[in-house]
Amino acid sequence: MSSSARLGAHVDQADPIAEARARATDVVQFFLGDPQSYKGPEIRYAGGAEGLRADAEAAGVDLYVHAPYLINVATTNNRLRIPSRKLLQSHMDAAASIGAKGLIVHGGHLKDDEDPAIGFTNWRKAVEATDIKVPLLIENTAGGENAMTRRLEAIKGVWGAIEGTAQADLVGFCLDTCHAHAGGNPLETIVDDVRAITGRIDLVHANDSRDGFDSGADRHANLGAGHIDPDLLAQVIRDAGAPVVLETPGGAAEHTTDLAWLRQRW
Repeated sequence: MSSSARLGAHVDQADPIAEARARATDVVQFFLGDPQSYKGPEIRYAGGAEGLRADAEAAGVDLYVHAPYLINVATTNNRLRIPSRKLLQSHMDAAASIGAKGLIVHGGHLKDDEDPAIGFTNWRKAVEATDIKVPLLIENTAGGENAMTRRLEAIKGVWGAIEGTAQADLVGFCLDTCHAHAGGNPLETIVDDVRAITGRIDLVHANDSRDGFDSGADRHANLGAGHIDPDLLAQVIRDAGAPVVLETPGGAAEHTTDLAWLRQRW
C-alpha cells in the first residue's frame, strides 16, 4: 500500500482522536450534532473546538465533517431551501473552527416532475451565498430520479452551474462507491467520468453495496460483503487518489477488518 494513502472511517464525534487510534488510522469523519435535525452543529469533544483542532493536529489526524442529511439547497420549497442554506453555513463555520479538511454535503433533489435546471441554479445560488471556509465537498447520492448528484448528467449540471462563481475552486467532490453503484453509474469508468466533469475527487467514501446495480438503495455493506465486484471496488478506491473514509457497518473492530481488506488490495 502507498505510504501516502490516508485511510479512515466515520466515527462518533465525542472523541475522534481516540476513535482514530482504535482503528490505527489518520483520517476520521463525523457529524457535528444530529444528522436529522435543523438545530445546528454541536461540538461534543471535551476540549471544545479549539481543543479538538489542536489535539487532531498534534496527533496527525485529519478531520472531515459530514453535514446533516436534511440539507437540500436544490429544492424549490422555500421552507426547506432557506433553512438548508443556513444549516450549511453553520456547519461550515463549525467545521472551520475545528480545522476540518472538508465539509461533505449531499447533492439534494427536486420533485420528480420539476425541471432539474432549477436545482442546478439553486446550487449556484447556494455556493454564492455561502462563506466557504473549508472545502465544500458535494457527494454523489444513490436514490431519487430527480436527484442532483445521482447520475453523471445531473452532476454535470450542478458543476456547470457552479463554474464561474467566485468560490468555485473551493467546491470539491466526494465519491461514494456504494452510491455510484446503486445509483446506476458504471464503476469501471466512474473515476474518469467524475474527473471529466469536476476535474477532481477530494475524498472517497469506501463502501460496498447491499443492493444491486442501479437499485437506488443507499444501503452500505462491509468491503467484500456486498454486490460490488471486490477487485473493481478496490480499483476505484485506489484510482481515485484521494483520502478514504469507510462508512461501513460496525465499529472499530469491523472497520479494522475493512481497512485490512483494503490494504491487502492497494
